[in-house]
Amino acid sequence: MCVTCGCSDDGETKITNLQTGEAEHNHYHTLPDGTVITHSHSHDTHIEASQIHAKIHNTTISLEQDILAKNNLIAAQNRGWFKGRNILALNLMSSPGAGKTTLLTRTINDLKHKLSISVIEGDQETANDAKKIQETGSKVIQINTGTGCHLDASMIDRGLQQLNPPLDSIVMIENVGNLVCPALFDLGENAKVVILSVTEGEDKPLKYPHMFRASDVMILTKIDLLPYVDFDVQKCIEYAKQVNPQIQIFQISATTGAGLENWYAWLTASL
Repeated sequence: MCVTCGCSDDGETKITNLQTGEAEHNHYHTLPDGTVITHSHSHDTHIEASQIHAKIHNTTISLEQDILAKNNLIAAQNRGWFKGRNILALNLMSSPGAGKTTLLTRTINDLKHKLSISVIEGDQETANDAKKIQETGSKVIQINTGTGCHLDASMIDRGLQQLNPPLDSIVMIENVGNLVCPALFDLGENAKVVILSVTEGEDKPLKYPHMFRASDVMILTKIDLLPYVDFDVQKCIEYAKQVNPQIQIFQISATTGAGLENWYAWLTASL
């Protein structure tokens, strides 16, 4: 089990290129010294895999610092890769159902003639959201984390090799739905964007402070539903500013288009 966040570190990551339909399967393990070993499921590696499992399960050493240090090293490499190609990389995070995919598809469709936007889609299982994004005409790579509850820098590195985004473009990374673990892992992004729906509680910034403290932007979504839900917008903004005074906030509805012009202006200015 991953000592950093509690999700399994003995799992399988699948990276699928929706343009070609090709899928890359990797089984990975974190060893007691913090080394991450990845291997395929061929018969030749069965003995090696058994030895790895035995080594892992017979050791109870905290790996948190090693895991994060190795992740941050790859994240720094990702950041340099993005900078060298003038790519704006955004890490989109939220709880499940907050509207990340809906916002992404609306953004891509509205800006496709102005900006080149590619997507790395993260989910534990299925490619449902990636298929919705593919319908916009955008390049998209699906990363399925299996039992993992977040994306990490290594997954993004491998995903970028498949995605191959163009120069002077935007890469949107839609993280696994979770308001805890994604905030802990640097992916090499330019900015973290937390998405909060008005169908959730306005006290989410206080309940999950690290997520909102780590984020550069908060997008309050589904504001078209405000007449029908019990949600205090001003309190939510106050709570977010209390946790992170520098956080930038946009109030939008991907359904009606309300507030999207401010979000689009920020994207254009940030590239």
